[in-house]
Amino acid sequence: MKNWIKLTLCGLCALPLWTACTPASSPAPGTNIIDDAVYASLPFDMDRVAQPEFPDYEVNIADFGAVPDGVTLNTEAINNAIRNVHEHGGGRVVISEGLWLTGPIEIKSNVNLHAEDNALVLFTPDHSHYPIIYTSFEGLNTRRCTSPIWARQAENIAITGEGTFDGSGDSWRPVKRSKLTEAQWNRLLASGGVVDKGSNIWYPSEGSMKGALMARGNFNVPRGVETASEWDEVRDWLRPVLLSFIGCKKVLLEGVTFKNSPSWCLHPLSCEDITIHRVTVSNPWYSQNGDALDLESCNRALIVNNSFDAGDDGICIKSGKDKQGRERGEPCQNVIVLNNTVLHGHGGFVVGSEMSGGVKNVFVDNCTFLGTDVGLRFKSTRGRGGVVENIHIRRINMIDILNEGLIFNLYYGGRDPSEKAPEVADTPTEIPPVTEETPEFRDIFISDVVCRGAKRAIFFNGLPEMPIRNIQMKDITMSEVEEGVVLNEAENVSLDNVRIYLKGEGDVLKMKKVKNVNINGTNHAEVGETAIAVNL
Repeated sequence: MKNWIKLTLCGLCALPLWTACTPASSPAPGTNIIDDAVYASLPFDMDRVAQPEFPDYEVNIADFGAVPDGVTLNTEAINNAIRNVHEHGGGRVVISEGLWLTGPIEIKSNVNLHAEDNALVLFTPDHSHYPIIYTSFEGLNTRRCTSPIWARQAENIAITGEGTFDGSGDSWRPVKRSKLTEAQWNRLLASGGVVDKGSNIWYPSEGSMKGALMARGNFNVPRGVETASEWDEVRDWLRPVLLSFIGCKKVLLEGVTFKNSPSWCLHPLSCEDITIHRVTVSNPWYSQNGDALDLESCNRALIVNNSFDAGDDGICIKSGKDKQGRERGEPCQNVIVLNNTVLHGHGGFVVGSEMSGGVKNVFVDNCTFLGTDVGLRFKSTRGRGGVVENIHIRRINMIDILNEGLIFNLYYGGRDPSEKAPEVADTPTEIPPVTEETPEFRDIFISDVVCRGAKRAIFFNGLPEMPIRNIQMKDITMSEVEEGVVLNEAENVSLDNVRIYLKGEGDVLKMKKVKNVNINGTNHAEVGETAIAVNL
């Protein structure tokens, strides 16, 4: 655990020491997570993240009839305990050591759901226990099954302790043949389910495959499904996120483990004052859409001292997709990301591609990425709209990155980044006008990054109508990389003390269609259609 950090920011003087405290016990959950000096040191103004507080009242789910035998379905008992504490004015609901089988759990205001050490909460793989509801999924309004853990417009809520919540995700998720060894694939086939031979994807049921085919090319939203019975036919495709908190205030997740989610794992949406501290997320690397954390359209968040092992993106910042995201108009803003580790996953720290409501005021510091497909990943595409700005990233260490150490890609098409990385996109014959549908990435500051092992060091791929603008990169070392830096459709970019060590021969830096690029004090006013190579 990284305990002591000395904050220094580009262009700022040295700042005081601070600590991210992880005491064995504390007077109240969520207290002393970071020192107040951190807020004063930020490169933007941000109010402190408010922490929940709970009355001294406690019940145990066993008192409401819950049985830890792994057979008894404890949905009613757990929810009755939560309602009891909520109606009493608040307090703690304790889940003791044991294996507790349950359906969906609703967290209500002023309730701290506390899972003690060796408490394992297993959500039933029987999908009939998860009602189909109208909600948001991957940035769009649609219908999905109820999440195993959920809350709506709740205030002052927490999930704490040292226990584990398992979402039975393997009963929900499709699996690509390319993700498994032959022995793993054969075991999967023997377990049941069906295979779409056209795509070589295994589905847990006929209904799951039917829903996938109806949603193909439509962002996982099935087309032509109208009646309740038709939705029920594709229920197995309507994979929920493991934890869905929507419109909640003063939220704390601390100490617990979340694993095996049906799709995304942790999804706070339109929440205020959210803290995620000492949490572990563990998803199989092959888990389709198995993001660890998707923080969407939230204001004031602390993401501190966590470990994320994901099947998709690790720490991801979002704000809705396309027209619906722009109409919601809720940026994800005022976010502090400190002392986190990401294992595997498509990206270590990610912004997008659903960022149509905008993203601003984000500070990322002292994080480690081990074997992610991409390290720092910024992605969007035409049609999204939205502005991503004032992002500050520093002190990132990463190894064994499959593709880029740092990427800005405005041609994101939903591909798995383990596929061949896109080359510099050709300029279309007609450049579209800038409209509300044009995404914009600007004013991003990245420093003190060390990466050993990557396919390509850095890749910028902006739009001709909206280049990637005002990006400062300082004190970056990337070694054992196959390819160097590629800049395309970018303006006002600076590289100061950026060192690239190629594994073999090749260009360290190539530029095409860029303006005002400053490399170690040498300015390149403009580079046109013909790419040029530059030494760092």
